[in-house]
Amino acid sequence: MSGTEQAHVLVVDDDARIRTLLKKFLTRNGFWVSVARDAAHARNLLEGLDFDLIVLDVMMPGENGLALTAALRETMTTPILLLTARGDADDRIKGLEAGADDYLPKPFEPRELLLRINAILRRIPKPAPKAEPPKTIHLGEVRYDLTRGELWRGQKLVRLTATEALLMRIFAQRAHEPVSRIELVEELGGGVAEAQERAVDVQITRLRRKLEADPKAPRYLQTVRGSGYMLAPD
Repeated sequence: MSGTEQAHVLVVDDDARIRTLLKKFLTRNGFWVSVARDAAHARNLLEGLDFDLIVLDVMMPGENGLALTAALRETMTTPILLLTARGDADDRIKGLEAGADDYLPKPFEPRELLLRINAILRRIPKPAPKAEPPKTIHLGEVRYDLTRGELWRGQKLVRLTATEALLMRIFAQRAHEPVSRIELVEELGGGVAEAQERAVDVQITRLRRKLEADPKAPRYLQTVRGSGYMLAPD
């Protein structure tokens, strides 16, 4: 898949009008689109279909978008973009902590949603040429394969979201070099959303849980005072 070619998006929203509008808009822009009215409906679709991205409303009756995001992250890495209430920054941060890749406050311009979707899809690592020799860095019990964009703990593959995979690629390519929060915001496709630097901090916290023996005292993904973050492999 390149760009939006063949990309299949699942839109989950209890508002029928929004589901219809988003399906028409995204279809016109080259996506395959399926829609679900609530979390249960979304789960049924996810059992039988593969999606490249999920657009998920936070405020839904029954199981809300935050709970569904956290549940899906236990078994899948499909990128998730949350639609949140504009005034509720707390929900947006909770969404990122639960495993969402990005958020968009309501009401929003459909063109901004399109930009966000394309930015997330660009983060997904592309398969490396098979002839390329493996390049691996070691972080204690964890190893990261730069060629394949895979993180391993022993013989177990550690699931990375699209955002976490992009962060690992950025840090691995610049190992032992501080990367500023502003650079990370730009790399992650931010710039227009509120609290983007705080969102980066949340993503770093989540990534540390997968890298570090003690995420509260990080050895490998370090905070460099006044400079940002730095990956310090063995």
